[in-house]
Amino acid sequence: MVLSLPTHNSTVRMRVWRALKDTGCGVLRDGVYVLPAGSANGVLGEIETEIRSAGGFAMTLELKPRTAEQFSEVRKLFDRSADYAALIAKIDTARGALPRLGARKAQTQLRRLRAGFDKISKIDFYPGQAKLQAAEAIAALERGFQEAYAGGEPRSSKRRLKTLDPARYQKRLWATRQDLWVDRLASAWLIKRFIDRGARFAWIARPSERPRNAIGFDYNGAQFTHAHNRVTFEVLRGSFGLDRDPALMAIGAAVHFLDVGGIASADARGLETLLKGIKQEARGDDALLAEAMRVLDFFYSAYTDSASSGGAGRLPASQTRAARPSSALAPASTPGKERV
Repeated sequence: MVLSLPTHNSTVRMRVWRALKDTGCGVLRDGVYVLPAGSANGVLGEIETEIRSAGGFAMTLELKPRTAEQFSEVRKLFDRSADYAALIAKIDTARGALPRLGARKAQTQLRRLRAGFDKISKIDFYPGQAKLQAAEAIAALERGFQEAYAGGEPRSSKRRLKTLDPARYQKRLWATRQDLWVDRLASAWLIKRFIDRGARFAWIARPSERPRNAIGFDYNGAQFTHAHNRVTFEVLRGSFGLDRDPALMAIGAAVHFLDVGGIASADARGLETLLKGIKQEARGDDALLAEAMRVLDFFYSAYTDSASSGGAGRLPASQTRAARPSSALAPASTPGKERV
């Protein structure tokens, strides 16, 4: 739609602006608004009529980009990642406040956030990872509400992760695909630092090579792998009750973005650059993990300090001490064998 609004009628200008925004129009330039074909449902015609009735100019046309590059530029106008990111920030704040709000206020907050998600989804014409992350966040908030105010009754949800006892996963052998990268590196770090401090690792070329009694992670058929829009790091974190740690949540956001895309994390590219440099210099997966462990330790310490300074989402002192990373990995064993 190409339009020019009358300058003397501020009421019409505001009404048209709100209608275009609610429709999800992208702004190609001043006075030129676009929508994907088939999504307008006649609303642009109604807006055009209102503009003309108020003495303005409006014309609805069909836009046909001539190249894939032009189409890509137009499609960027409908990227809702920033909207979903803002919503997730509100959800994270609400999750921390949920237990002290009381059932009625908590339910009102939950409904507002769900309505916010539905509103963005309605105009998300090209949904991707950002929408899936927001959906997972709102589902987690709803689970938290049920746990806090529904007497602990279980919910029938495929999204719910089974909470596991770390005591049953001590001094175990953990197996994952060789040629480690972000999700596997972060998952191995999480296992060693927070789940099984006596963990040993085996790098395998294919699932059939998993050693007997080894716990598999981050490959098809593994006990811990991608599920319900969570990458393996997030699955492990949730399965062992570590989702309350704000530092681990921040690291998980970076790992998720680097592994499958979605909402960009502020520190994701920095983490990626460091890991790329380590990977280029490391001689094998043992050395790669040992160096990556140090990097992730630093990230964790920085995030923990930031959360403690800000106060929001801070863990109790006893829990924070328990979550502190242990010392670095011991020297690795011979390549091709079990790793320590």
